[in-house]
Amino acid sequence: MVTRLSTFFLRTLREDPADAEVTSHRLLVRAGYIRRAAPGIFTWLPLGLKVKAKIEGIIRDEMTAAGAFEVHFPALLPRDPYEQSGRWTSYGDGIFRLQDRRGADYLLAPTHEEMFTLLVKDLYSSYKDLPLTIYQIQDKYRDEARPRAGLLRGREFTMKDAYSFDYTDAGQDASYQSQRDAYERIFQRLGLEYVIVAADNGLMGGARSEEFLHPIAVGEDTFVRSANGYAANVEAFTTVAPAPIALDGLPAAVIFDSPNTPTIDTLVAHSNAVLAGEYTAADTLKNVVLALTHLDGSRELVVVGLPGDREVDDKRAEVAFAPAAVEPATPEDFEKHPLLVKGYIGPWSPEGAILGEESATGIRYLLDPRVVEGTAWITGANIDQKHVHSLVAGRDFDGDGFVEVANVRAGDPAPDGSGPVEIARGMEIGHVFALGRFFAETLGLKVLDENGKLVTVTMGSYGIGVTRILAILAELNNDAKGLVWPASIAPFDVHVVATGRDAAAFALAEQVSAQLESAGLDVLYDDRPKVSPGVKFGDAELVGVPLIVIVGRGAADGEVELWDRRTGDRDVVSVADALARLTASR
Repeated sequence: MVTRLSTFFLRTLREDPADAEVTSHRLLVRAGYIRRAAPGIFTWLPLGLKVKAKIEGIIRDEMTAAGAFEVHFPALLPRDPYEQSGRWTSYGDGIFRLQDRRGADYLLAPTHEEMFTLLVKDLYSSYKDLPLTIYQIQDKYRDEARPRAGLLRGREFTMKDAYSFDYTDAGQDASYQSQRDAYERIFQRLGLEYVIVAADNGLMGGARSEEFLHPIAVGEDTFVRSANGYAANVEAFTTVAPAPIALDGLPAAVIFDSPNTPTIDTLVAHSNAVLAGEYTAADTLKNVVLALTHLDGSRELVVVGLPGDREVDDKRAEVAFAPAAVEPATPEDFEKHPLLVKGYIGPWSPEGAILGEESATGIRYLLDPRVVEGTAWITGANIDQKHVHSLVAGRDFDGDGFVEVANVRAGDPAPDGSGPVEIARGMEIGHVFALGRFFAETLGLKVLDENGKLVTVTMGSYGIGVTRILAILAELNNDAKGLVWPASIAPFDVHVVATGRDAAAFALAEQVSAQLESAGLDVLYDDRPKVSPGVKFGDAELVGVPLIVIVGRGAADGEVELWDRRTGDRDVVSVADALARLTASR
């Protein structure tokens, strides 16, 4: 049946919503696809649901082709499975928790690994049942502290999450590759550029983790890539450490006065003046004090030594110290640790630690991978207004380990030897993850193998952000007038617009709409009788159906205007020609 705009549930807006930060948010609200219900939460309107269903249809096609079966779990879930996996606590403030009238704890699902695992445990017991891949398209809920950018970062969002189950590592590798290949086909069909980057495995370990990132300026993820194929999320980037330097013949460490030099810039300027050198920030060792809040609520300080020309990257620090929360040390933290001389902290002092024993500050001391044996540094002497130069790693000090928290810069060498990297911004649209046996072991998912022995199942996890992809496609497909959807996901195939007051135009528009519908096209017909052509054209441009048929002045002669919003081409043609061209474009 032809959809008539006179009765369709749609109201477009002429003004941008006040809270819209990005183009997709602005246009999806103005064009009547979504409406804001609360921060990060949106009501889906008919146009939005039609586009969302088109994206989901492509995903379902490729999941079926990859041998996966669709299921659907509830969004409201009991506490117990998440308590068993430890994630009831480890999610911290990131999830919505609630109680029923009897005081039982529930949560709104942020993800469903536990439920998938328990479902398979309930139904399968033999290796003969495997391999298995099941998936769902379901809403997820996360208590984002700063929901922003419309659908790009919300508190409620739709995801496709799939899970594979195998009893051998070789089987898991095959399932992983099958899903990875399916993702490439999905994104290609959607017309989305993507970069596959190595990603951090997170708390659950696993053998392999890769993200599909769409390069986009409004992306919240930073990734690196080399001209020769290396690509990784910054959190997963591994620093190339320089070769150690022989300790023989290196000058002794010397403390020197350095009044009013609490920053790297002031230290470099002072050092060049009093030491008659040509030092840069890279010659200094910056010592950053971080506070870790562990899951049990305890607070621990750590000192990280890194080259003075580097900064701590918050995301890399979050991954490095997970599951603890990370923040800069507070003035109160410094007051509780008098050995921390703010602005003059270092790994060594004359009265301090002996190599290999507790650090000079009495606090766990971690080093950037660039601080290798034999490298000499200018750094704090743990004495107010004093620094030390020629302090050598491996001779005068060492650390309690190495940690990857320093920012990655363009020109840093790729860890695979493929050359320098460049920095880019992207938005995560998919993630494939070899989970391994964490959830199966935790929740007791075992099957009998060929020898009748119980073995723990190995799993893979594969996610696609459905609503995020919709927003990204809106970001990519628009012009100054409105949305311009790709044909594969447009809410309608054709938008027929009847203009003027001549009854012949409306009669012909009615006829054209019916014929297109009979030919199998999904038609939106603007049959509003007392709306000006300018308003109708404005709505057509805003809504974004790529093919528009204008029926107006030429109706008496059996002519219509074909308007392709993707190219801007507008041609006056006969009705027969229009029908032939439109049906051929399917």
